[in-house]
Amino acid sequence: MRRKFNVTGLCVPQKHYMVDISNKLNKITEMVNDGQYFVINYPRQYGKTTTLDCLERVLIDKYVVILISFEGIGYKSFETSESFCLEFMELVRDSLCLTNVSDEYKEAWVNKDVNTFSELNRHIKKMCKDQNVVLMIDEVDKTSNNRVFLEFLSMLRAKFLARERGKDYTFQSVILAGVYDIKNIKLKMINEGSYSPRDKENKLYNSPWNIAADFDVDMSFNPQEIETMLTDYKSENDVPIDLKLVSQKIFEYTSGYPFLVSNICKIIDEKLNKDWSENGVLNAIKITITGNYTLFDDLVKNLETYKDLYDFLYSILIIGEYKNFNIDDSIVKLGSMFGYIKREEGNGKAIISNKIFEIRISNYFISKDANTSPIKDKIVGTLLSDVMKNNSFDMELCLCKFADHYREIFNEVDVPFLERHGRILFLSYLKPLINGQGFYHIESQFTDSRRMDIVVDFNKEQFIIELKLWKGEIKKEKAYEQLIGYMNTKNADKGYLLIFDFRINASKEKTTERIQIGSKTIFSVIV
Repeated sequence: MRRKFNVTGLCVPQKHYMVDISNKLNKITEMVNDGQYFVINYPRQYGKTTTLDCLERVLIDKYVVILISFEGIGYKSFETSESFCLEFMELVRDSLCLTNVSDEYKEAWVNKDVNTFSELNRHIKKMCKDQNVVLMIDEVDKTSNNRVFLEFLSMLRAKFLARERGKDYTFQSVILAGVYDIKNIKLKMINEGSYSPRDKENKLYNSPWNIAADFDVDMSFNPQEIETMLTDYKSENDVPIDLKLVSQKIFEYTSGYPFLVSNICKIIDEKLNKDWSENGVLNAIKITITGNYTLFDDLVKNLETYKDLYDFLYSILIIGEYKNFNIDDSIVKLGSMFGYIKREEGNGKAIISNKIFEIRISNYFISKDANTSPIKDKIVGTLLSDVMKNNSFDMELCLCKFADHYREIFNEVDVPFLERHGRILFLSYLKPLINGQGFYHIESQFTDSRRMDIVVDFNKEQFIIELKLWKGEIKKEKAYEQLIGYMNTKNADKGYLLIFDFRINASKEKTTERIQIGSKTIFSVIV
């Protein structure tokens, strides 16, 4: 059977093309050998389940490995300590069924007389006395909406501490995997209304899992790791691939988010006639951006659920505000946990995690704002036919038309509103013109909150646009210098500058200008 790229559920080496994660597994194995307890907290569809499955294969020769999941076992298993203990033991036995441990050991795990955590404590001591046992629990936050689960964690914590003092036998290592940080699972349960703190209980910081070691293994895929998967694919399929170029391009837009990486590859293989060119990657990205995936459904749900998160992402992505990546900030922690933001390398700035998320989130913001924006009514068929000719996009005309419509519609709108939201008006104008044949992303690496860089990919053309906010006299040379610097990073010979000038009585007689600086051409428009 021909292997495929997989984006749903567990990846199996015999069935699916997979990234070589042996370096990651080696680091995790070292933590297990050291007897550490830890949590693999990563966003949805980040390869947690596949990693645990691969880890089981690595550890099984040295340890008794128990791999269970809390997904789909039902709330009744968490209603009482008795129901939880019985369900836990059954899950352990089921996990061991296909291993080479003795039948006696498997059956011994289920003891009908174990009805309390005190009894389960002693039972685990008995089962781990003569065996090195590793416990891995996947989807640990799926049904952990009961105080009983926290008591289970507290029991494991007490046994870990007793083991360190040489006073108990317990699991060699416990690995919990899920989206929510177990250290803060109590807060999640309180927000859901499924947990009520007792009197004088610290609802935020009294964690039952503060024994967890830091998990510093990067679960994203770097370009070299992506290349290992494509190398396997190329060896089994008679197709030309520039491995380094394609791997780097996929990483450029995904930042190594496992689902996004695999999805782009799957689209190229199955929907784009195995077009492994740079243009094929961009077409796969375009399909991904507009796709109906659970990952994006969750993104929209979370933005609509957490207003502070919505405002935070809007401020850094659309307004261009500088926000510190302070993990002690609850909104930063939430956005990081969901995988939407990360710390920019080299400084403490919060940025969107990858370009595909940038596009999808900005499209969501645009859809919300454009529904009430009068400028959307100006996007008519005649304009589309003007800016798109012979499968090419006329960006100069697009900017000029936007300036005309902007001055017509927003002449009387309050300046503070335009200063804050003027840029999204342009994005709302641009999106339907390129939709279907192209896409754009907002370059979040800018350091000046008065400027925003936009890259538009339309068929095989790429346009570099800088949106600039001017207050008072700012030399054009500085704006040109910034744009040329960014053009150099993209190897572009032509760039575009859209200037929002909100100065009262500012002279805007000359609204367009084309200048030549060395080999670079810049077309600028003032509104």
